Amino acid sequence: MSKTLVWVEHEGGAVKDATLSAVTAASQLGEVHLLVAGKGVDGVAAAAAKIAGVGKVHVADDAAFEHALPENIAPLIVELLASHDVFVAPATSNGKNIAPRVAALLDVAQISDILSVESEDTFTRPIYAGNAIATVKSKDAKKVITVRGTAFVKAEREGGSGTVEAVSSNGGASADRGISSFVGAEIAKSERPELTSAKVIVSGGRALKDAETFQEVIFSLADKIGAAVGASRAAVDAGYVPNDYQVGQTGKIVAPEVYIAVGISGAIQHLAGMKDSKTIIAINKDEDAPIFQVADIGLVGDLFKIVPELTGKL
Repeated sequence: MSKTLVWVEHEGGAVKDATLSAVTAASQLGEVHLLVAGKGVDGVAAAAAKIAGVGKVHVADDAAFEHALPENIAPLIVELLASHDVFVAPATSNGKNIAPRVAALLDVAQISDILSVESEDTFTRPIYAGNAIATVKSKDAKKVITVRGTAFVKAEREGGSGTVEAVSSNGGASADRGISSFVGAEIAKSERPELTSAKVIVSGGRALKDAETFQEVIFSLADKIGAAVGASRAAVDAGYVPNDYQVGQTGKIVAPEVYIAVGISGAIQHLAGMKDSKTIIAINKDEDAPIFQVADIGLVGDLFKIVPELTGKL
C-alpha cells in the first residue's frame, strides 16, 4: 500500500479544518501519515493523532519551523518522502507556498487544487476559473498535490489512534536553511466565524459605495445572523474591506451552507470562489446580473432598502 504524507495546517495549537479535507483526499491514495512542524507542537500532534484514518504523525519540533517558512519546511518534507509516495497539502496560503518548493526539489509536476481522486495516479482539477474540469494523470514516481478544501468532506477529529514519531531535519543538523527569516505578521482578528469554515457568509460588492456603507449594511446583517463577511475583488480593490475578506479565484474558495451575495454582479472570477455553496441568495438591482444564473434565490431591488429591512426583521 502506498503511503501519503499530509502537511498539517495549524494555528493557536489547533488543527485547521483545511487539514481535515486534505486527510480525506489522502485516505483515497493509501495509508495516511501526517507531518506536524513547528515549535512546541506536542498538543497539535496529539490532536492530529486522533483524526480518523491517520496511521502515523511525524513531529518536527524546532524553532526553524515555528512560522512555517517554506524554505525550511520543504527540505524536511523531501527527506520524509524517501519513505512516502505522495505529498498532500491543503490549498491554503501556506500549502500553496510549500508544495511548489517540494515539487521543484523533487523535479516533479505539481497537481494543484484537486477536486477528486479518480485513481492512485489520476485526479480532477478546475481550469478556466472553474468553467472546465481537467482530468490529470501523473506518471511521476513521487506526487505532490494540493487539495481544494471545499471539494472533500472533513475527516472526523476523533476516532483515530495514530502513533506519534519525532523526526529531525537533515539528520539532526540545523533545520534553519538561512535563506529566509520571519520578520512579523499582522493578523486580522474577528469575533465572526472564519471565512473558509463558516456555514453562512454575507458578501458585498462594489455597489456598497464605500467602507462605511459596507460596514453599515453588510456587517450589520452578518452580525444579526452570526455569519462571516466576504467581499468581491472589486470591493476589496476599492478599499471597503481588507483583502483577507476576498472571495473568488484570486481570493478564498468557500462553500458554506448559505451564501448571501449583496450588490455583487457575479463576475466569473467571483463565481469560481463560491458557486459550490449549498444555497446562494443574490440581492441586486440588475435583473440581468450573472449572479442570478447561479443563485437559488434571487431578489431584484435596491439593496440599500432591502438589506436594512431584512436585518431589522431578523
